[in-house]
Order: sequence, then C-alpha cells, then structure tokens
Amino acid sequence: MIKVDKKIVGYAVNVAKEKAAKREFKREGGGGDRAEVIRMHEKLERPEVLIGSTYKVKTPMSDHAMYVTINDIILNEGTEFEKRRPFEIFINSKNLDHYQWIVALTRILSAVFRKGGDVAFLVEELKAVFDPRGGYWQPGGKFMPSIIAELGHVIEKHLVMIGMMVAPELDEAQKLLLAKKREEYEESKKQRDAFSVSDYPEGAQLCGKCSTAAVIFMDGCTTCLCCGDSKCA
Repeated sequence: MIKVDKKIVGYAVNVAKEKAAKREFKREGGGGDRAEVIRMHEKLERPEVLIGSTYKVKTPMSDHAMYVTINDIILNEGTEFEKRRPFEIFINSKNLDHYQWIVALTRILSAVFRKGGDVAFLVEELKAVFDPRGGYWQPGGKFMPSIIAELGHVIEKHLVMIGMMVAPELDEAQKLLLAKKREEYEESKKQRDAFSVSDYPEGAQLCGKCSTAAVIFMDGCTTCLCCGDSKCA
C-alpha cells in the first residue's frame, strides 16, 4: 500500500511495451500435465495467410455464375491436435441484383465461423430456405429449392472435405434394399409381349397376312420381310 501525502496535480498511465510483431494464437487450457490446445473462438486473431477453396455455383436463375470462397484457419499446426476450421466466406458474382443480401449473408456466416464450436447447423438452416418463385433443377436431376439452399450444399461439401462433417451415406441394409427395389422396378418395365425380341428391323409394322412385325417400306412399297407380301406385287 502506498500513502499519498502530497496533493495530486497530474497523472499518467503506464503503457506496457508493445508485444512482439509475431502474432500468436490465443490458447485455452494448459497448465499441469495438460497440453496447450488452440481452440476456435471469436477472439482468435486472423493470421496473415489463410488457405481456402473456391466453388463455382451456376444456376438457371442468373446468367452469371457465383463463386463461393471459404477460407480456413489451421489450429495446432504440426501437432496431434491439428484441425482445419472455416474462418470466413466470400461470394463474388457479376450479377449485382443480389449484392445486398450476399454482403449481409457473408458477414453473418463469417461471424458464426469465427465464433467457433459446431457450425454444421448452418448447413441445415440454409438448405431449408425455399424460393417463393420456385426452385430449379441441377444437372443430374437434383432439385434445388433456392440459391440459398445451394449455398448450404456448398458449405456442407466444404465441411465434409475438411473433416468437420461426415458425408451422408446409407448403411448396408438400406443399400441392399434400394438395389433390390431398383432391380424389381427395372424388371417390371421390361417389355414382355411378342415384339420384345425380333429378328426384323426396329420399327417394322405388323403384316396383315402372316401377323409378323416385319413390314417395312422398301422400293416405294410396303413389303413383309417374313412372307414376302407386298402391295406392289
């Protein structure tokens, strides 16, 4: 304790010396026998360089494609606790019709990424957004209810790639059941009438004389390739 005997006429604040130029990730835990592990949280400083992936999204709703870039931060690099976690997201497009909501969405998603924890819930939330004007079909037959839903699929693909989510797969019993049902369906669709197997050209008509699907148009006349009946004979 310091006793002040004189009148205070001024004051000054002691400022700590500046930290070293090299940035270090803030750590949680540690002490005793516990290893210091860098965990994802909102106070984690952004490093100078991040690694990322860019995904192209081309929809029939716009003439211009969107390019979604997700940058990741490496936590505990070079250790057994190394993890890759999403840190920020950017969406770029020549189409300025959606500029406002794109900027708002990227800022919110980036803030959630930096918050840390399980961010996989974003995938289901985005995939559940439906466009009141209707969705669209992707090449390959997959229906997409909205552009926002497709962004959810892009984030899901990225989280699966970095190991934060597990790719949705059917178990063996479901695969066997679907294979059986598909086989039954294809079998039921096979043609079983007299015309299913033929030695005559495809599209041949039924002959009125021999009742064989072998009538073709040849040399200006309809001719049966089975019995030889012809209108020109």
